[in-house]
Amino acid sequence: MTGATVTETATASGGTAAGVEELLRAVRSGAHLSVQQILTRLDASGRRAALPLLKELRKDVRGWGWDRWNEQRKVQRALRLAGAGCHTGAAAAAAWIGSRDLADWGERTTDRVLAVLADREPAWLADVARRLAERPAVAEDEYRLVHTLVLRSGCATPTGEAYLRGWTREMASGRLLERLRSDPQTPVLVPYVIALTETPDRLTWSAGPGDDGHWPTALKTLADEGVLDRAALVDGCAARLLRGGRPRDLRFPLALLQLLGTTGEERRARIPDWLGMVADAPSPVAAHAQEVLAELALAGGLTAGQVAEMTGAALFRTEKKLVRAQLTLVGKVLRREPEAAGELLPVVTDAFGHEDTAVQERALALVGRHLARVDERVREELAGAAELLSPVHRAAAVELFGGAAAVDTGPYEEVLPPVPEPRPSAPAAETVAELMADLVPFARHPYESVEDFERVLDGVVRHAYRNREALVAAVRDTFAGAYWLEGRDHVSQSSEGVLTVLAALVGAVRPARLDIARRRLLGTPGCAHEALTRAVDARSWEAAWVVATAAPVPFLLATPTRHTGSVDPLVLVERLREYRDAGVEPLPVDLAQALLRVRKAGPSTAEAAERAAGLGTRAGTRLAELLTASEQLSPVLRLLPRGRDSRSGSWRLADRLVLAVREHRSIRKEFPPAFHWLGAEPAEITRGCSGYHWSGMRPLWPGVLPDDREALAAWLLPSVAGGAESEERGAAWALTALAEGDGPVGPAVHMALALGLGCRHAEDRLTAVDALLVLASRGELDPSLLAARLAELIADGTVKPNRLADAARTAAATGAYATVHAVLAGLLPGLLTAPKPVRGVGELVAVAAECVERCGASGEPAGLAETAARPGSSQLVTQARRLLAALGRSGDRTPSEAVQISH
Repeated sequence: MTGATVTETATASGGTAAGVEELLRAVRSGAHLSVQQILTRLDASGRRAALPLLKELRKDVRGWGWDRWNEQRKVQRALRLAGAGCHTGAAAAAAWIGSRDLADWGERTTDRVLAVLADREPAWLADVARRLAERPAVAEDEYRLVHTLVLRSGCATPTGEAYLRGWTREMASGRLLERLRSDPQTPVLVPYVIALTETPDRLTWSAGPGDDGHWPTALKTLADEGVLDRAALVDGCAARLLRGGRPRDLRFPLALLQLLGTTGEERRARIPDWLGMVADAPSPVAAHAQEVLAELALAGGLTAGQVAEMTGAALFRTEKKLVRAQLTLVGKVLRREPEAAGELLPVVTDAFGHEDTAVQERALALVGRHLARVDERVREELAGAAELLSPVHRAAAVELFGGAAAVDTGPYEEVLPPVPEPRPSAPAAETVAELMADLVPFARHPYESVEDFERVLDGVVRHAYRNREALVAAVRDTFAGAYWLEGRDHVSQSSEGVLTVLAALVGAVRPARLDIARRRLLGTPGCAHEALTRAVDARSWEAAWVVATAAPVPFLLATPTRHTGSVDPLVLVERLREYRDAGVEPLPVDLAQALLRVRKAGPSTAEAAERAAGLGTRAGTRLAELLTASEQLSPVLRLLPRGRDSRSGSWRLADRLVLAVREHRSIRKEFPPAFHWLGAEPAEITRGCSGYHWSGMRPLWPGVLPDDREALAAWLLPSVAGGAESEERGAAWALTALAEGDGPVGPAVHMALALGLGCRHAEDRLTAVDALLVLASRGELDPSLLAARLAELIADGTVKPNRLADAARTAAATGAYATVHAVLAGLLPGLLTAPKPVRGVGELVAVAAECVERCGASGEPAGLAETAARPGSSQLVTQARRLLAALGRSGDRTPSEAVQISH
């Protein structure tokens, strides 16, 4: 250790100096068990003398490497104990004890820290306790330390979130009821625990009510015994449920409230709260509030207006159970109070637009039973709402309301979104100052889009060629202190995109390191993520090598001209012409990426091919050959069966999906190693991800193959599959690029779309619906092929029919009924005639029936009549009968009622 010595620091007697030296030896050796004994022999002056030496030793120990981790932890425990005993100020002592580097997660030093603080004044201990309680990590993980200091000092019990979490963990470590009953903190802390936004794990992990560790049961027992104030518990639970939150966090206050029960007076006093819960709370909470309000309503405790408000809130929800329960309640209320029909029936018509036709039927029947109780004005209002009903109920509505409910729909018109217009990419910054303005926000989020990444990368290369010194100075000034500018060779096996290029520009990475990285030979990738990331990495390494050497290029060839990442062929020809005239050889990776991005289908393709051939350069010849070739790079897809019979032995689709890569001579001979996975040699990629992949680069992956959607979709399938068979969120992100990109659409794109429509999370299914509608509007959707892919995935168990039905219903509701029906018409025969019943098919049949009723499509799926003829009233049988009836009606349509399409 450097710095002050014992003799320089200690101003007391020689005995004090010896004691300080003994303390330091014990701390350096990590003998924290001996530190307490040594501290008892040190007087106040000796402890003051030791303190600066302990601080310097702590600083030294903090810098030790992982190879000394065990030794470091021992010394830090000893340091914690020694510093606690030597500090005289409460603030400094709390900061030392609660510091992260000296934290004792195993609580090995807790008792000894308490021992060395035993002789301190209560007021001093109270100050330390308060300060430690304000440190979340200490208050929760070292709850016993803080709690003991609170008891010794007699200060107020802390009520911070971390202390509450520590307390709940401590209570749950033994017999819960007995510990709660014996802890004087219980009456103080329980209301604060109930109010927590995030319920502590110990309360959500509780077993059933009969288990000793069940918190709601224990708290109810204490309320019955008078230890806890029951009214305060009810108030706290109701207030927490009204605030809302995740279902996980509301489970505890809901269970406690249900066990405590509520009196009639308590229910009436909180009517606005219950109404709010019915409207906005998660399903279990809303169901409880609905039950409470129903009891009040049937006892005459609610006005008609309050029942109407409750009904409007309940019918707006998506849970069919809540909707059905509310319609039943309204029927009971109207039997008791017929005069309330004028106020309640208009709200009931909100259910006319429900997605479930059975709910619509119940609502219509309820209105019909009490229609005689309303005046003409309300009757007209009810008749006007009949237009919300599905066509299957229109006849019943006309019979009930007369001609006022008749709806003249006219010829069906399919509504699809407009075809997305290609958006030109913004050019690179003209000046160094403009480039820096682009780089500052880009450095914080460097992988948000292909367009931004490529524009900034091209800007750096351009200005490194034009005005290198000004660019280097601007980068050093703008990003002073950035980690990627400190030292040399900070980068690892993978690049960091444009940040690696900037680091190379200012000399933070040796050119030899860059040359090795850009020339690295790469074998068959382990998964699709690795393959696509290689291409992005190789482009970054090459650009970094260019700006770090004396052989720069004036600009990059592969910079996109469209937001999708594609390059206009005529623009690429002109870029190659400028290279030829300047005597510059194209960079291998840059040229390869440009050739993969060039648009091959368009009005200027033939002209561009002719001009490219006339350049007289090898790069021009390669471009001309590419524009006139018909070869596709997409691999052949094959799906292995699930489980042990599979060659992969896996249940995950990502592991069972085989990408059979075909050999392409041009890839093998002309493309750099970073692109050899596209077909330098025949290969079968049969593995999912074998390890961790940083997904930050994934927005750049579509830019590798923007003009070959089939190939891109094939390599992205494992990513999309994660959303259908696991909890992965955001898995359908690539479908937007696939829908808006260029190139033919075939099996791979339709497989990706099928997986997206079956994703676990609603937002991913919505992304897939948008992609489906865009493909349909571009005339690129093949309903039969999509149906075949969906049937394969449903039979495989990867896609669940209920999720697909939700996506199909959403797509149809936009006005694309004919498009959705075309897909379902190809899917339903296999599901209806399957040897083993497929769970959830009834929902798909319901969507198909809605589509036929709206668009008048025809064609009876195989197995439909047999299904409709079955006895019973299950959803599948009921909806099969509905679909069969709708198909019978649609067969009577005239040719003038043919489907029209509107964008």
